[in-house]
Amino acid sequence: MPEITRQQLILALIPAGPNPRLAGVNLQELDMTRLDLNGANLKQAAMTAARLRETSLRNANLFFADLALAQLPGADLNQANLQGANMTSCNLQGANLAGANLSSANLNDANLLNAIMTGANVSGLKFNQNTVWPDGKVGNQGNPSDYI
Repeated sequence: MPEITRQQLILALIPAGPNPRLAGVNLQELDMTRLDLNGANLKQAAMTAARLRETSLRNANLFFADLALAQLPGADLNQANLQGANMTSCNLQGANLAGANLSSANLNDANLLNAIMTGANVSGLKFNQNTVWPDGKVGNQGNPSDYI
Protein backbone atom coordinates (compact mmCIF):
# COMPACT_ATOMS: atom_id res chain seq x y z
CA MET A 1 0.00 0.00 0.00
CA PRO A 2 1.24 3.51 -0.78
CA GLU A 3 2.29 5.88 1.97
CA ILE A 4 0.07 8.57 0.48
CA THR A 5 -3.08 8.81 -1.60
CA ARG A 6 -3.34 10.30 -5.10
CA GLN A 7 -4.99 13.40 -3.63
CA GLN A 8 -2.22 13.83 -1.05
CA LEU A 9 0.40 13.46 -3.80
CA ILE A 10 -1.28 16.08 -5.97
CA LEU A 11 -1.53 18.50 -3.03
CA ALA A 12 2.15 17.89 -2.22
CA LEU A 13 3.20 18.54 -5.84
CA ILE A 14 1.59 21.99 -5.99
CA PRO A 15 3.95 23.77 -3.55
CA ALA A 16 6.91 21.56 -4.53
CA GLY A 17 7.27 23.36 -7.86
CA PRO A 18 9.61 21.93 -10.48
CA ASN A 19 11.63 18.83 -9.66
CA PRO A 20 9.62 17.48 -6.69
CA ARG A 21 11.57 15.26 -4.28
CA LEU A 22 9.96 11.87 -3.73
CA ALA A 23 13.10 9.75 -3.32
CA GLY A 24 12.50 6.49 -1.49
CA VAL A 25 8.76 7.13 -1.07
CA ASN A 26 6.38 4.16 -1.14
CA LEU A 27 4.07 4.76 -4.10
CA GLN A 28 3.13 1.11 -4.67
CA GLU A 29 -0.18 0.58 -6.46
CA LEU A 30 -0.84 4.35 -6.48
CA ASP A 31 -2.81 5.80 -9.41
CA MET A 32 -0.63 8.56 -10.86
CA THR A 33 -2.32 8.60 -14.27
CA ARG A 34 -1.60 11.76 -16.30
CA LEU A 35 0.27 13.54 -13.49
CA ASP A 36 3.15 15.91 -14.27
CA LEU A 37 6.20 14.48 -12.54
CA ASN A 38 8.75 16.12 -14.84
CA GLY A 39 12.16 16.33 -13.19
CA ALA A 40 10.93 14.49 -10.08
CA ASN A 41 13.50 12.79 -7.86
CA LEU A 42 12.07 9.28 -7.47
CA LYS A 43 15.41 7.65 -6.70
CA GLN A 44 14.83 4.21 -5.13
CA ALA A 45 11.08 4.86 -4.90
CA ALA A 46 8.86 1.81 -4.41
CA MET A 47 6.44 2.01 -7.32
CA THR A 48 5.45 -1.64 -7.76
CA ALA A 49 2.17 -1.98 -9.69
CA ALA A 50 1.77 1.83 -9.82
CA ARG A 51 -0.53 3.18 -12.51
CA LEU A 52 1.34 5.80 -14.54
CA ARG A 53 -0.66 5.81 -17.79
CA GLU A 54 0.25 8.90 -19.86
CA THR A 55 2.19 10.34 -16.93
CA SER A 56 4.91 12.86 -17.76
CA LEU A 57 8.23 11.85 -16.21
CA ARG A 58 10.59 13.82 -18.47
CA ASN A 59 14.04 14.18 -16.92
CA ALA A 60 12.84 12.31 -13.81
CA ASN A 61 15.40 10.48 -11.66
CA LEU A 62 14.18 6.89 -11.25
CA PHE A 63 17.63 5.55 -10.32
CA PHE A 64 17.12 2.02 -8.92
CA ALA A 65 13.36 2.62 -8.56
CA ASP A 66 11.17 -0.47 -8.28
CA LEU A 67 8.64 -0.28 -11.11
CA ALA A 68 7.85 -4.01 -11.32
CA LEU A 69 4.33 -4.58 -12.67
CA ALA A 70 3.87 -0.82 -13.18
CA GLN A 71 1.51 0.36 -15.91
CA LEU A 72 3.15 3.08 -18.05
CA PRO A 73 1.42 2.96 -21.45
CA GLY A 74 1.89 6.27 -23.23
CA ALA A 75 4.09 7.64 -20.42
CA ASP A 76 6.69 10.27 -21.32
CA LEU A 77 10.07 9.19 -19.92
CA ASN A 78 12.14 11.33 -22.30
CA GLN A 79 15.64 11.81 -20.83
CA ALA A 80 14.63 10.00 -17.60
CA ASN A 81 17.29 8.27 -15.52
CA LEU A 82 16.15 4.65 -15.16
CA GLN A 83 19.61 3.28 -14.39
CA GLY A 84 19.29 0.02 -12.44
CA ALA A 85 15.49 0.33 -12.27
CA ASN A 86 13.49 -2.86 -11.80
CA MET A 87 10.93 -2.78 -14.60
CA THR A 88 10.06 -6.48 -14.52
CA SER A 89 6.64 -7.15 -16.11
CA CYS A 90 6.22 -3.42 -16.73
CA ASN A 91 3.77 -2.23 -19.41
CA LEU A 92 5.57 0.41 -21.48
CA GLN A 93 3.43 0.19 -24.62
CA GLY A 94 3.77 3.40 -26.60
CA ALA A 95 5.95 5.01 -23.93
CA ASN A 96 8.51 7.66 -24.90
CA LEU A 97 11.93 6.48 -23.67
CA ALA A 98 13.93 8.70 -26.06
CA GLY A 99 17.26 9.63 -24.53
CA ALA A 100 16.46 7.72 -21.32
CA ASN A 101 19.25 6.07 -19.33
CA LEU A 102 18.23 2.40 -19.19
CA SER A 103 21.70 1.11 -18.30
CA SER A 104 21.51 -1.97 -16.07
CA ALA A 105 17.70 -1.70 -15.91
CA ASN A 106 15.73 -4.96 -15.69
CA LEU A 107 13.14 -5.34 -18.44
CA ASN A 108 12.39 -9.04 -17.93
CA ASP A 109 8.82 -9.76 -19.12
CA ALA A 110 8.31 -6.06 -20.00
CA ASN A 111 6.10 -4.93 -22.89
CA LEU A 112 7.71 -2.17 -25.00
CA LEU A 113 5.44 -2.53 -28.05
CA ASN A 114 5.47 0.75 -30.03
CA ALA A 115 7.72 2.43 -27.44
CA ILE A 116 10.20 5.06 -28.64
CA MET A 117 13.78 4.33 -27.56
CA THR A 118 15.73 6.68 -29.85
CA GLY A 119 18.99 7.76 -28.21
CA ALA A 120 18.43 5.68 -25.07
CA ASN A 121 21.40 4.24 -23.19
CA VAL A 122 20.82 0.47 -23.16
CA SER A 123 24.22 -0.72 -21.91
CA GLY A 124 23.85 -3.67 -19.54
CA LEU A 125 20.09 -3.73 -20.07
CA LYS A 126 18.57 -6.98 -18.78
CA PHE A 127 15.77 -8.72 -20.68
CA ASN A 128 14.46 -12.25 -21.17
CA GLN A 129 12.57 -14.35 -23.72
CA ASN A 130 9.28 -12.70 -22.72
CA THR A 131 10.38 -9.10 -23.25
CA VAL A 132 8.35 -7.57 -26.12
CA TRP A 133 10.32 -5.02 -28.17
CA PRO A 134 8.92 -1.89 -29.91
CA ASP A 135 8.51 -3.71 -33.22
CA GLY A 136 6.77 -6.73 -31.66
CA LYS A 137 9.82 -9.00 -31.65
CA VAL A 138 10.17 -11.07 -28.51
CA GLY A 139 13.26 -11.83 -26.40
CA ASN A 140 16.41 -12.52 -28.41
CA GLN A 141 14.57 -11.88 -31.69
CA GLY A 142 15.23 -8.23 -30.92
CA ASN A 143 18.37 -6.46 -29.75
CA PRO A 144 18.07 -3.36 -27.52
CA SER A 145 20.63 -1.51 -29.66
CA ASP A 146 18.37 -1.96 -32.72
CA TYR A 147 15.89 0.51 -31.26
CA ILE A 148 18.14 3.40 -30.20
